[in-house]
Amino acid sequence: MHSQTGRGRVVLVGAGPGDPELITLRGLRELRSADVVVYDRLVDERLLDEAPSHAERIYAGKEPGRHSLSQDEINSILVDRAGRGLKVVRLKGGDPLTYGRGEEECLYVASHGIPCTIVPGVPSFTAAAARAMAPLGSRLGSSVFTVATGTRAGGAVNTAAARSLEYSDTLVLLMATRGLEEIAAEAARVRGWEAPAIAVVDATMPSERIIRTSLQGLVEAVREGTVRNPAVVIIGGAAGVSRRLHTVIHGPV
Repeated sequence: MHSQTGRGRVVLVGAGPGDPELITLRGLRELRSADVVVYDRLVDERLLDEAPSHAERIYAGKEPGRHSLSQDEINSILVDRAGRGLKVVRLKGGDPLTYGRGEEECLYVASHGIPCTIVPGVPSFTAAAARAMAPLGSRLGSSVFTVATGTRAGGAVNTAAARSLEYSDTLVLLMATRGLEEIAAEAARVRGWEAPAIAVVDATMPSERIIRTSLQGLVEAVREGTVRNPAVVIIGGAAGVSRRLHTVIHGPV
């Protein structure tokens, strides 16, 4: 089945943070006209039902220490299918350009002379902040925030991210579960162990859990296994505002 345009192309679509209703209207429209869908682990599979029945569905999920397909293999699939004149939708969790390697895939596709466009999605960190009532930009206590990955290329723990708390009111961490104890220890040197912290596990999904605690409590939750991947961690000002809002609306944590 060839794309209606008669020319192969790749569209990187942000599927949003988990809840299938949080994909954008543009993203849904692109998905509904796909010939091939290459999708990630954190994409709700209910979204695959929106693709045409003829569309090929290829799982490209990744998790720490285990990849169903390497990045090189994913790149090759995108070029191969688009090279056949098909419309390929690369369905990514969250937003394609927020630690999603969307720029790498688009550059690779474009280098082979294939058109590539990007449809933004709701990033996991904004969704997690909303679910936790933790305003990242707020006059109530978080005028500056930093978003960082907890894991650098090659798997190194990004403890340097915690030092942003010297100038940012709030630090938001993605992909930080494995190295969270080390990052929390570095953050405690700046803010102290009683600094407010939140972990949002499975944001927007039925299994969602919101843990409001301190840096010390965060470390204990990691050791107990309460905080697991995928989780968004919020440390500092926004977490403090969240605690206040939650107390006013729902009573003490």
